Amino acid sequence: MSHGPRVRFAPSPTGSLHLGNARTALFNWLEARRRGGTMVLRIEDTDTDRHQATSEATIFEDLRWLGLDWDEGPDVGGDHGPYRQSERSELYREAGQRLLRAGRAYRCFCPSDGVTPYPGTCRGLDPEEATTRAGGGEPHAIRFAVVDPQSPADMVRFEDGLRGTIEFPTAELGDTVIVRQDGRPTYNFAVVVDDAAMAIDEVIRGDDHLSNTPRQVLLFDALGSPRPRFVHLPMVRGQDGSRLSKRHGAVSVGDYRERGYPAGGVVNALALLGWGPQDDEAILSVDELRERFSLSRVGRSPAAFDPEKFDWVCAQQIVRQDDGSLGDEIGQRLHRAGLLESATLDPDWQMLLVALVRPGLSRYTEIPERLQMLFDVGAGGETAVDGPLASAEGRSVAGALIEALEQASPVDGPGWKQVVATVKERSGQKGKALFQPIRLALTGRQHGPDLDRLVPAIVVGHRLNPQRVPSAVARIRGQLEQLGER
Repeated sequence: MSHGPRVRFAPSPTGSLHLGNARTALFNWLEARRRGGTMVLRIEDTDTDRHQATSEATIFEDLRWLGLDWDEGPDVGGDHGPYRQSERSELYREAGQRLLRAGRAYRCFCPSDGVTPYPGTCRGLDPEEATTRAGGGEPHAIRFAVVDPQSPADMVRFEDGLRGTIEFPTAELGDTVIVRQDGRPTYNFAVVVDDAAMAIDEVIRGDDHLSNTPRQVLLFDALGSPRPRFVHLPMVRGQDGSRLSKRHGAVSVGDYRERGYPAGGVVNALALLGWGPQDDEAILSVDELRERFSLSRVGRSPAAFDPEKFDWVCAQQIVRQDDGSLGDEIGQRLHRAGLLESATLDPDWQMLLVALVRPGLSRYTEIPERLQMLFDVGAGGETAVDGPLASAEGRSVAGALIEALEQASPVDGPGWKQVVATVKERSGQKGKALFQPIRLALTGRQHGPDLDRLVPAIVVGHRLNPQRVPSAVARIRGQLEQLGER
């Protein structure tokens, strides 16, 4: 049985899982896994006006794509369920009645005029009179009396894991509604009832919830439940300091998945938003994050989202990715793009493609575009007359290249170097005058990956997929045909 902390991630199914919430989920997960604790997933779906039917499933999918699992939740069960607030109405009703009986809550018949703090108009109503009016059908809410008449206090104090002792004047809080006129619990009430019932002992969340905490700790006390340890994470903001949004380059987790970012890269980049390891190592696997993570290393200042750094971290994760898994990703992407009939690649060709595509790759969706030249020589949008092949010197390089390729076997790395040496000798060209015509003749592009990696991939690809990947010689002849050479 786990003796580590019980933490929870409690999203509302009102839309996509954005980066700020994903980081909160990650920090909860890392804390639970590092310390041998329990991760609870709770769906806070009492806001029926904003509830989206597909949002819950999307949140599950996004979390699992990031590699974040949970020990208790709506889909896996547990000893403290149900795990959707919409299924816990009786618990909230019972807790409200307990507070009424204890004199820590009262029925309020005032209209919802939004006056803050509430002046206490109904606080002095006789409880029996209030019960009679409520029984007669008069609309009313239930308010929590923030000041305990048995032990009144001017200040509410609680401990925060990052900020230490925090104080709020009780007079500024006002008696808060805990049950609305329609019978639904308010956010502050529901989360306290749930956290207490689910034995959550560590609440890790964004500091936008800091203002809710005074009311919540008073509710914990009134219900006779131990206060959890609170850790309020600094918000993630744009580089201009404003609230994070799409204009800063930040999108939902699902959007990053659809755009082909590696899950490990997204997790790594999220972890670095406000946290850093002691050795300042930036590129870390999920296992390394789990070993090194500590809330004590989380800063107090807002974290700035930098889209360029985000992409760089993802690219570095791909650099570290093992050849087999990256090769599998390449096969799937080429198959999905219709470039190959099967997603399963020949092992030798797979390794050549991995070496070809890995440098600078930050998104898997870039793979088909990067490798398009293997399948379609004209995919770059350039023609032979656009570049070095249009000159007599360029055509001589192309002719010498055809001859050298037809005579060479095999055209692997060392074999290709010998081909280049032969073409250089026969054409009399060197430097750009040699390599630019070679590249354009083989790919239809004037820029691209290193030819030492590209040409073996073309040769092996044609041998394995002659109908899909044109041979090196056929490519050159096709380019020369554009110039009228037969």
